[in-house]
Amino acid sequence: MLKNFQKLWKKYSFILLLIFIFLSLFDFRFAVAAGVCMAAPVILAIFKGRYWCGNICPRGSFYDHVVSRFSNKRKVPEFFKSYIFRAFILTAMMTMFTLGVRDNWGDLYGIGFVFYRMIVITTVIGITFSLFYNHRTWCHFCPMGTLASLISVLRKNKKVLHVSDDCVSCKICEKQCSLGIIPYKYKGSAINHADCIQCGKCVISCPKKSISY
Repeated sequence: MLKNFQKLWKKYSFILLLIFIFLSLFDFRFAVAAGVCMAAPVILAIFKGRYWCGNICPRGSFYDHVVSRFSNKRKVPEFFKSYIFRAFILTAMMTMFTLGVRDNWGDLYGIGFVFYRMIVITTVIGITFSLFYNHRTWCHFCPMGTLASLISVLRKNKKVLHVSDDCVSCKICEKQCSLGIIPYKYKGSAINHADCIQCGKCVISCPKKSISY
């Protein structure tokens, strides 16, 4: 029952993103709900790494099931994955967000607009980059994803994907990973890459069933 719900959520939760954008046009106070999608991935990262990004995030679902249909599917440049670039994006966006909330403090409509503007602009950026690279390009330098990634480096949770010794390095899993991780290189050990969003695409694609929790 729970697994079926998880599958449905991963596939259709992007509808919540569309509803969020639509309702917030009529009342920006609805947009404050976006705070959940800012805090949750960071908090969950303490226990499960970037699990939120690959399994719960409505925008991640949008990229996987809508944007992927027309994305370029090219590999993302290494520069976008660097922590220097990601730190710049994180600092710039959090500064603009914080200043926006400060300037509208006490005005829920104004604060809601700050949330709405941030979600819409970053979603459009993600769609735009997908036209040049793969559908999850934004996820490489998403501010919340970056924070979750940093937490993943420090966390000690062992519930991560593991590649068994049966792996034959056929490289099929590499082609399925939108974050540019190479699962077969972790043969005989856990895929402890800080940016693994645990979407499970490598698990499904593996012909030897060598990848699992």
